[in-house]
Amino acid sequence: TIDKNQAATLLRLLKKYQPETTEAKKTRLMETAQEKKDGKETKTKKPTVIKYGLNHVTTLIEQKAAKLVVIAHDVEPIETVCWLPALCRKKDVPYCIIKGKG
Repeated sequence: TIDKNQAATLLRLLKKYQPETTEAKKTRLMETAQEKKDGKETKTKKPTVIKYGLNHVTTLIEQKAAKLVVIAHDVEPIETVCWLPALCRKKDVPYCIIKGKG
């Protein structure tokens, strides 16, 4: 578990990596398509975003692709995530349990 100050810092950091909205994705893809239509070669990478969802995060941990796993403490039912810290320790992936934000 991390304290309140660390949690606030972590949430500020994670806010920078929010998944893009559908409108932002649409405009990004339209700009890329327009540049490709005009004949310009553009190499754009997908933006770096947070991955979420229990199945997706579990897959990332098993592949050792996860850099940090953030677990909420108020998950209902708790049995869905109680095994996640053990998996993180087994695969040497850092994890933290955060209070108050589910």
